[in-house]
Amino acid sequence: MINILCTSKPGDGLLCYSYEHCHYLNKIGIESQLIIITHPKFDYKFYENALREKYGRPEFHISYDYQTFYTTEPNDVTLIMGRSMLTLPYLDRHRYKEDQILALKKLFSGKLISVYSENHPKDYDIAIDYFKPKVIMDLCDYDVYPNGVGEHYEKMINFGAYKPVVEDIRFDYLFLGTNEIYYKEVIKHIDKYKSNGILTYDEKYINKNYNNIIVPVKNLLSLFKTYVYTKTYFDPAPRLLQECKWLGKEVIYLRDKNIKDGGPVYMNRPVPTEQMYSDNINILVKMIKAINEKNIIS
Repeated sequence: MINILCTSKPGDGLLCYSYEHCHYLNKIGIESQLIIITHPKFDYKFYENALREKYGRPEFHISYDYQTFYTTEPNDVTLIMGRSMLTLPYLDRHRYKEDQILALKKLFSGKLISVYSENHPKDYDIAIDYFKPKVIMDLCDYDVYPNGVGEHYEKMINFGAYKPVVEDIRFDYLFLGTNEIYYKEVIKHIDKYKSNGILTYDEKYINKNYNNIIVPVKNLLSLFKTYVYTKTYFDPAPRLLQECKWLGKEVIYLRDKNIKDGGPVYMNRPVPTEQMYSDNINILVKMIKAINEKNIIS
């Protein structure tokens, strides 16, 4: 069993990448499940709504039942689509329920495939010491992280899993304000773009005078004409850039062109075809076979 573990918020791109990998691996015969350890601020309904809005009715196994995780076999494999999926629950462990922590310890204690990221470069090693995985194999997008570790691997969107997008334009410009730093940067620019919406969470930092589009959003990709990209700090794999290219929507790149991260990388990458996605995920499939050869005695 491949346990694809997601600990992010329901509006985070890592939830989508995690589900899409689960979807594809099952379709090619590799038994996988998406395990969602819900963020302390959200219950499972937020995640279900977010997945249904993007993919329709999810086809493959998604689990929120922490009790079932204790039966994980020693040689099962846990896959995380970013190191933060391990580091953040360690840093926020005091906010989780006891059964969630027990589930995390079980899932991280055996074989781990980890997609490289640099959100918490020092805390990741501390979190590894806490969870104590017996085997770790790494994947890394070197176009984004030239100093990373592991075999080259790109986070591609599996557009084959999407439900059809039917245009229903409600405003011209979409901004992304899903945390306080993003939101403050959006406010610096938004008055220049009339007819707008800000994708965000219902948090204290939002300004009620603006058109806040609260996650999860019904038919998000159909609601706007142009995405205004304003993130000011490191962005490893911006999905909205690729989604807009896929749908032929305009992107206004309103950020420092000197920032070297996933922004310029994903802006310049082609929209992945089915063959491109298959070729890329085959790298992961080979790693799964390799890590399966490393037997663990419980």
